[in-house]
Amino acid sequence: MAKQRKRSDRDIEKAYPVRQFTAKLRRMAVCLEKGRPFRIQIAGVRVRIPPHATISVEHEREGRSEEVEMQFKWRNA
Repeated sequence: MAKQRKRSDRDIEKAYPVRQFTAKLRRMAVCLEKGRPFRIQIAGVRVRIPPHATISVEHEREGRSEEVEMQFKWRNA
């Protein structure tokens, strides 16, 4: 029987240069349109976002600061 690796909790935020970020957005859009999983590496860890993931957009405003987040949520089997 294969050993299952325990997945640890993680909360990482990674900033990208505009050119690199737009390339990731283009790849993501193509995958979403074709119903394929989107794979991305974030801070050295590869993440596979399945095509059935729920996608949400969040906008926060606090004082003079604003933030927009795109979020993908799914459950692993």
